[in-house]
Amino acid sequence: ESRAANASNKEINIQWYTPSLAKPSNYKETKVLLLYAYNTKPVKISNIKICSSMSMSSGHLWIPLARMISLREKLSNLKQQVEMLMPSSKSLSSASEPISFLEQSETWKIIPSKKSKMNVAKVHLDEKTEEMAKRCLSEVKALLSVVPALSLPLTEIPFDVTLQSIASLEDMFDPANGCVITEESLFNWIISLLH
Repeated sequence: ESRAANASNKEINIQWYTPSLAKPSNYKETKVLLLYAYNTKPVKISNIKICSSMSMSSGHLWIPLARMISLREKLSNLKQQVEMLMPSSKSLSSASEPISFLEQSETWKIIPSKKSKMNVAKVHLDEKTEEMAKRCLSEVKALLSVVPALSLPLTEIPFDVTLQSIASLEDMFDPANGCVITEESLFNWIISLLH
């Protein structure tokens, strides 16, 4: 069965697209299309011609490319700050490798790594990092809100800050790739912005 037709959990899929011909009506700067699709309940589609679930939604937003790139750089800096606040100070690149290999009796034994659990542990932010996070998330909110003029800066962080949640946000604003977000508190916040 195709993964594209099944979602066992809530998830949002994000992709970026730069159309060569289509431009938004108020075209003054380079913009890219943020394409999204999400489900709020498990979905299993066996026939793509018959697909009418109330728990699925999709849409698109025009996003200024320069603001998206600037935001991604800020999120990258925020991720580095969050990494430094983690108890072991391991980087995401080493922490995200969930498997280590050990040679034993001419066979390979796969051992799950304990490091991957650190990615989902809530991180206690210092004052500087918390302010940095509020600024970044306020900018995310402004870019994704249907009515940006009504998007006020955040006074508190709307989801649990984990290394994984900040890395997911950074990936979300990477124009070269898409991402899938399943972390519940982050998922709920992003969906609230897209309504």
